[in-house]
Amino acid sequence: MRTDLVSEPGDADRPNEDFAGVGLPACGQGGCVVVLDGVTPPRGETGCLHSVPWFTARLGGALTELTVSARDLTLPEILARAIARTAEAHAETCELSHPRTPQATVAVARWSAETVEYLVLSDSALLLQDPDGTVTAVLDDRLARLPRSALASDAVVDATLRNREGGFFTAAADPSVAARAVAGTLPRREVRALAALTDGAARWTDVFREGDWQALFELVAKEGARSLVERVRELEAADRQERAFLRRGKTHDDATVVYAEL
Repeated sequence: MRTDLVSEPGDADRPNEDFAGVGLPACGQGGCVVVLDGVTPPRGETGCLHSVPWFTARLGGALTELTVSARDLTLPEILARAIARTAEAHAETCELSHPRTPQATVAVARWSAETVEYLVLSDSALLLQDPDGTVTAVLDDRLARLPRSALASDAVVDATLRNREGGFFTAAADPSVAARAVAGTLPRREVRALAALTDGAARWTDVFREGDWQALFELVAKEGARSLVERVRELEAADRQERAFLRRGKTHDDATVVYAEL
């Protein structure tokens, strides 16, 4: 198999809040891809002593380890255990019930000789290519479906809508949100390759409209993950003043792409 991974911070002066992992068990019977996008809180209290990168590293590490080792558990069960394990690591020092406690979006794929399992929570994306070359996007679109009035500003979602019915769900401190993820299983023969992306890399399609998910996947497969991120950076820079696409949101976002040919 072949893998290609790029993860780049949006600002060189700030730590990358994304996480990316590829797991290839020694038995050689399968593997996994894990991508997380840490949610950047607005300035102010989060109730936590730890940074978003600390959280994504903890949660991403637990997810990768469990996805590889716990073959008897489903991906929602694994996500629930990883969230619980991460919460336990700072429950005694931090207010985990705070609505802006560190949290992340999640995209996970796991394959064996027989199946490909997938899970997406919030606005990271997972793209699956079938043997004929057709690409299917696995998306959790609840955040995109929120009305404009739900935004506290052009870039910040009202915190009361996080992990609430009628809002959207992220991996924070409550393991039960794992049941809200978009998840499923396909026969291995129906998936030739896959790509997982944080929304910073997915901007090429869902913000700048340079091409659909099929075109994005083909770009990564042909030119590499680095090429996609470079193109996104060029588009972001061109929109810096006009803000025709990004409105008042941050010009550059952390961008992560993991591509795997099975």
